Amino acid sequence: MPQKCDIGIIGMAVMGQNLALNIARKGFSVAVFNRTAEKTRQFFENRVKDEPIYPAYSLEEFIDLLRSPKKVMLMVKAGKPVESFLELLFPLLEAGDLILDGGNSHFQDTERRIAQAEKKGLLYLGVGISGGEEGALNGPSIMPGGHRAGYELVEEILKQAAAQADGPCTTYLGPGGAGHFVKMVHNGIEYAIMQAIAECYDLFRKAYQLKAPQIGQIFDQWNQSPNLQSYLLEISSQVLQYQDQETKTPLVDLILDQAEQKGTGKWTSQTAFDLGVPTPTINQSVITRTLSSFSDLRQKTSNLLKPEEKEGPTYLVGEEGARSLFSQALFLTELAAFSEGFHLLYQASSELNYHLSLPDIARIWQGGCILQAPLLKRIQAAFKTDSFPLLFATSQFKQEVKDNLQALVQTVTLGAQNNTPLPCLGAALSYYQAWQAETLPTNLIQAQRDYFGAHTYRRIDREGIFHTIWKEG
Repeated sequence: MPQKCDIGIIGMAVMGQNLALNIARKGFSVAVFNRTAEKTRQFFENRVKDEPIYPAYSLEEFIDLLRSPKKVMLMVKAGKPVESFLELLFPLLEAGDLILDGGNSHFQDTERRIAQAEKKGLLYLGVGISGGEEGALNGPSIMPGGHRAGYELVEEILKQAAAQADGPCTTYLGPGGAGHFVKMVHNGIEYAIMQAIAECYDLFRKAYQLKAPQIGQIFDQWNQSPNLQSYLLEISSQVLQYQDQETKTPLVDLILDQAEQKGTGKWTSQTAFDLGVPTPTINQSVITRTLSSFSDLRQKTSNLLKPEEKEGPTYLVGEEGARSLFSQALFLTELAAFSEGFHLLYQASSELNYHLSLPDIARIWQGGCILQAPLLKRIQAAFKTDSFPLLFATSQFKQEVKDNLQALVQTVTLGAQNNTPLPCLGAALSYYQAWQAETLPTNLIQAQRDYFGAHTYRRIDREGIFHTIWKEG
C-alpha cells in the first residue's frame, strides 16, 4: 500500500477501468471508487494484477487514499451523475485540490461547474477523452481545458496516459469549457465522417448491387490512400466483412437501420447556429440519425412513395470508375467536415475567449481518438502556414478541392438518379459551391424581408441602409 495515491478515478465502467489500468501501467498509483461496490470488487478480481491500483468502498476512504493536492477524475455519465458526485465531493476536498470531469459534459455545464469550484477554492478541468474502450486502455486523445494550474498538477500523468503521435496526444487547450468544447466538435466531425462512409456504402449496394463484403474490400483498398486512411474507414471495412456465425450472412445486413446518438453531434450543430458558423455537412449527419429513428414511419412512407419500377439502375460510370469517383467524393466530404469543425473552433476561440491553437488540436487528434488519420498531419501543417479559417481553401488543400469537386458532383448526381439519399455528400457539395460562388441569392431574401417586415437592406452601388415601399397604392 503506498503512502498516498497520485490520482483517483471515480466510475468503474469499462472506460474508467481501462483508464485506471492505463495510468497505473505508466507508473502512477491510482485509487478507484464506484458507487456500486460490487463493480469495484469485480474489477479487482478479473482485471487488476500487479498494477498499483487501490480500491476504496466509501468516498471518505477514497479521498483519504489521495496525496495532496488531491486529484479526482470523474469517469461517470454526463449530466446528473456528475452533479451528484460534485455535491458529495465539494465538502470532502480542500482548497487547491483538483476535480477532472472525463465524461462528455456540455461545455456550458463545465463553465458553470468551474465557477462553483472556484467559490470553494478548488481547481477544475473539463477533459474530453476520445478513443473508446481501447483508447482508454492503450492511449486516448485527451483534451483538457479549465484551470491551467489544475492542468499543471496532472500534466505528466495525462501525457504518459495519452496516445503518442508526434508527441503526446494531449495539451492544455484553454480556460473554461475549452476541453469539452473541443471534444464536442470532435464528435460532430465524427458524426459527419461516419455518415459519409455509410453513404458510399449505400451507393455501392443500391446502384451497383455489391454485397457488404465486396464493399468492405473496396474500403480496405481506399484505406491504403493517405487522404482516406483512417480509423473509421478501417473499422467500416472490418464491419462489412464480418460474418454472423449463426446465419452465415454479413452481420451488418441484420442490423436495424436506426442509429442512436448521445447528443454531442446535436450540440455541435446547435452551438454552430449560436455562433453563426455554417456546418451543413455536420448538421445533415445529425438530421439523418434523427430521421433514421422513425423506423416504422419510414417503412410506411417508403411504401407510399415507392418510385416506379425501371429496367435497371442509371449508371454514370462503370463500377471501376465509380470506385475512383466515390473515393474522391468521400475525401472532399471528410475535408468539408473538418473544415466546418475547425471553422467553429476558430470562431469559439475568439468569441468564448478560449484562445485555441488549431495546429495543436489537429496534432492531438492524430493518435488514439476516433478521428485519427494521416490527414490530420496535413491539417496541422495547413493551420501552421495559413491563418485562413477555412481549411479547404488553405494552400494545403485548395487545388485538391478544385481537382476533385467534379467527382463529388457526379457522385451526388448518381445518388439522385438511383433514388439513394446522400444528405452528407450533398451538403458538402453545397458547402463548397456556396463558398465558391461570387454571389448568392440572399439578395432576394433580403428584399423579401424588407417587403413583408420593413427589415431594410444594403445596396452594392452606394452606402447606407434602405427601405422600399414595394407595392404601390
